[in-house]
Amino acid sequence: MKDATPQPVLLADYQLYPFVVNEVALAFRLSPSATRVLSRILFAPNPERPGRHDLRLDGGGGLKLIRAAVNGRVLDVSPDAEGLTIAAADLPEGDFAFEAEVEIDPAANTTLEGLYMSGGMYCTQCEAQGFRHITFYPDRPDVMAPFRVRIESEMPVLLSNGNPSASGEGWAEWTDPWKKPAYLFALVAGDLVAVRDQFTTKSGRPVDLAIWVRKGDEDRCAYAMDSLKRSMKWDEDVYGREYDLDVFNIVAVDDFNMGAMENKGLNIFNSKLVLASPATATDGDFERIEGVIAHEYFHNWTGNRITCRDWFQLCLKEGLTVFRDQEFTADMRSAPVKRIDDVLTLRARQFREDMGPLAHPVRPESYIEINNFYTATVYEKGAEVIGMLKSLVGDDGYRKALDLYFDRHDGDAATIEDWLKVFEDATGRDLAQFKRWYTDAGTPRLHVSEAWSDGIYTLTFHQKTPPTPGQDKKPPRVIPIAVGLLNPNGDEVLPTTVLELTKSAESFRFEGLASRPIPSILRGFSAPVVLERETDQEERAFLLAHDTDPFNKWEAGRALAKDVLTGMIAEGREPSRRLIDALGAVLRDESLDPAFRALCLRLPGEEDLAQALADAGRVPDPAAIHAGREALARAIGKGLSGDLSATYAALESNAPFSPDAGQAGGRALRLGCLAFLNRIDGGERAAALFDRADNMTESAGALGALIDAGRGDKGIAAFHERWKDTRLVIDKWFTLQLVHGDPTGAAATARRLADHPDFDWKNPNRFRALMGALAANHAGFHDASGDAYRFYADWLIRLDPVNPQTTARMTTAFETWTRYDADRQALIRGELQRIAATPGLSRNTGEMVGRMLGAQSA
Repeated sequence: MKDATPQPVLLADYQLYPFVVNEVALAFRLSPSATRVLSRILFAPNPERPGRHDLRLDGGGGLKLIRAAVNGRVLDVSPDAEGLTIAAADLPEGDFAFEAEVEIDPAANTTLEGLYMSGGMYCTQCEAQGFRHITFYPDRPDVMAPFRVRIESEMPVLLSNGNPSASGEGWAEWTDPWKKPAYLFALVAGDLVAVRDQFTTKSGRPVDLAIWVRKGDEDRCAYAMDSLKRSMKWDEDVYGREYDLDVFNIVAVDDFNMGAMENKGLNIFNSKLVLASPATATDGDFERIEGVIAHEYFHNWTGNRITCRDWFQLCLKEGLTVFRDQEFTADMRSAPVKRIDDVLTLRARQFREDMGPLAHPVRPESYIEINNFYTATVYEKGAEVIGMLKSLVGDDGYRKALDLYFDRHDGDAATIEDWLKVFEDATGRDLAQFKRWYTDAGTPRLHVSEAWSDGIYTLTFHQKTPPTPGQDKKPPRVIPIAVGLLNPNGDEVLPTTVLELTKSAESFRFEGLASRPIPSILRGFSAPVVLERETDQEERAFLLAHDTDPFNKWEAGRALAKDVLTGMIAEGREPSRRLIDALGAVLRDESLDPAFRALCLRLPGEEDLAQALADAGRVPDPAAIHAGREALARAIGKGLSGDLSATYAALESNAPFSPDAGQAGGRALRLGCLAFLNRIDGGERAAALFDRADNMTESAGALGALIDAGRGDKGIAAFHERWKDTRLVIDKWFTLQLVHGDPTGAAATARRLADHPDFDWKNPNRFRALMGALAANHAGFHDASGDAYRFYADWLIRLDPVNPQTTARMTTAFETWTRYDADRQALIRGELQRIAATPGLSRNTGEMVGRMLGAQSA
């Protein structure tokens, strides 16, 4: 490891920066291997940090200092490994201008942080700490300033933040009048073309919109542009937020570590979250594009105009903005379906994180590498915390608090304390206990018991949060529990009511009931908790049939399926006729949204079942889980063959393709039916669909089914031949071959694909398409031979010196290692130890592997 004992950064050590930055002027003379960056930064003493202070500027490896000066006086200084220090004695007592000229090598920058090259074009990624790889600067979010940027290059398109202010042959200047931290800086230069449109704000101000792409990609930008315009209008209508510049630019980039970046006025996107056409993108791709376009646009206020004081407050901008983009998608599509999708994501990613060695609070207290904390806890759980807060204060209280937040903190670098204070001031509510959702790690367990006597029904809740690394005993939190009650005939006798649990144990009474009710608890998944309640399959089937809350209706079916599957896997039980009949009833109920029916038909995933078995005190066997799930799918296919066939045929459509929620839901249900029918027809329907599919949703779905049926070779070859020149579709080609088919051959398939000439392992999308798909194949990745573990670790070791950020994030494939049997634990521990012992291992990967090795094992 480069640094054998990296020191953590602590929230408790935060101090204000001793200087204020009044203005930043940058000039870039672009050259692939020798770009010159000239900076002029106007500093002033920070009145809140009186006294004389050294000027400490961050600067990462790869910066070659040519010249440094203060007020025109050249300094004789040399940078250290992490930056540059100008002694207080070399600084004037008042305001001063610091100037620097540095040289950097974008072409050699494979980390994709700072300024780098992607397919011949220059682009930047500065969050969290990429700007320090561009020039020397106080690279922290609480240092905010307006920027002026000049770009000199032969490239035809030269873009930066803010508004264009001047241009000429070989140069362009941009001015961003709004204060921003350096992590929001952006620059793009390349041979690009624009898809243009215009939006008129609520106050009547025109905004020029442009999506910049490589030549040939222009015909795949329409949906992204439409999503942007709908996002802008929605933010005005729902949050009262107007856009504040004359232009809004989006650039699609092929080489990008993240999904997208909200740089002020110049959003840079992973191309897979911009480019879409019916032939090349699935319905899931369209929905993700819609959501991420909205997310990055919404950051203009919740992230840019108001940013976070330090990186410990990351959830302030990300949790809030995720919540906002979830609201947007719910309004654009189906709110119940969106809520179920969000909870599936939360449970698959964040609950897993909370239950393992990588658990941390929504607001962490320490980190070694901040890039390792762009996690599901910060994003998805952070959004759940916002949702609970809105539930507790009500819609009116939430809107009043948000208006106060924007008014009070516009232009600020804020904290969680600032955020909660506006809610307290706006609503009069004490949120001291609620704050524990930000400071305490772990997923609370909510145990429920009940009593019935003389028309009085009592629910008693006990909450307990298991220990997590660094946090053992945790006090009770405020938990909003949405509850409804149903009569035995299915009528609702108590509509949704929100109970507030504030103690370790608390009871709630419901009086005047004619008969003992069936409870519907945690409606809408009102809190991110694990609900523990003894019930039976009969009650779950009843709720699936009668619950008026869509989420709990789906939840009952999923719990029933999970109960049946765990019984089949662990105890050798037969498939449940009750489950099959209940699913058949949902399938035939045409009053239900097709997308909702598709979700009800989807069986719990193998990873989900492994966790369910572990929660029940059993050691999960990945091969047995796979076999059990396949057996149930076959039983459903046989038991419902008539209904499945009829629905599959009825949903065939000749209408022109639309990515809207209605059509997408129909395709989801049709492919859900195909997944079961495929188990009994040997892939016949899949083959016919693959031959005539006119959209990627059906084409990819059919190909996956063919691979599952053992008939995929011809389709795999045809798919590649058709799409070999479309990079994003070839990502799908890699993934489909690893998430489908016989899991015992997954490692061998991965090795074969890694040798394919199209496997550009330095491209994050392509690397994730192969390695991420292998890790997602639960039975294949956890094959008892350990072959997949070795292969995966080999590639992490290879990628780490090239792109440590992507490597570190992909180590999470191993985070659940302690729940498996002793042999698998020994195999994974050996691979983690091998990674940890790699000479020159990055601090990114070193921190992640070290935390995982710190977990207890069998």
